[in-house]
Amino acid sequence: MSTPLSVQLYTLRDDIERDLPATLQALADRGFDEVELFGFPARADEYAAALARTGLTAPTVHARLLTEGVDVPAVLDAAARIGARTVIDPYVPAERWTTARSVEATAHALNTVAEQAAGYGLTVGYHNHWWETEYRLGSLCALEHLARHLDQAVVLEVDTYWALVGGIDPAPLLGRLGSRVTAIHLKDGALTKDATGQTPLGEGAVPVEAIVSAAPDARRVIEFDHYDGDIWAAIDASRQYLNRLAAL
Repeated sequence: MSTPLSVQLYTLRDDIERDLPATLQALADRGFDEVELFGFPARADEYAAALARTGLTAPTVHARLLTEGVDVPAVLDAAARIGARTVIDPYVPAERWTTARSVEATAHALNTVAEQAAGYGLTVGYHNHWWETEYRLGSLCALEHLARHLDQAVVLEVDTYWALVGGIDPAPLLGRLGSRVTAIHLKDGALTKDATGQTPLGEGAVPVEAIVSAAPDARRVIEFDHYDGDIWAAIDASRQYLNRLAAL
């Protein structure tokens, strides 16, 4: 069975805003079976209808879980209604990764939400940016310190581009984190902290082939934070590149 391939819909946020059903249909027409949602709780019914119509699934979704004021039960209910399996918190601010105490507090918070999520039939995960690998706590980067304090039920979605921007080689990192990593974000480019200069996979500075080899069972999620050209052409090129790797 091939490794699942998905697209983080933040990549297509402008298209989603204009016409959500047509955007999902265009991805289905390109041969994708899965997408990864963002900002979905307020549009849960619309997403559910569009997913059913196109035959796409959204096993992973992004939503803030640890941000003050978030209605966590509402997020979990929306994710369950969409048919998601894993809700991934995509952002804990940089200042909360500078000390062991603050990282361990984040781990505890994720563990607590994971207990709630189990009641909805859901798993909880975390997605990194660059600061989780740039900040060091002894011999470990902050993301690895987090992993050591997570319950086994909590998973990681490693954004391999941002891990490299933070100064950690993603392939060995994936090896160290092991089976806790159930999904990886794949993107390429110039490795700038402002996300400029991103490219289709295989055209930038990211060792994509080594990364894919290091996490052969993890869901592969194509994402562009920013792209200056035709985003649909960039998605097509990235998908074709991953298909060529799979054929090797």
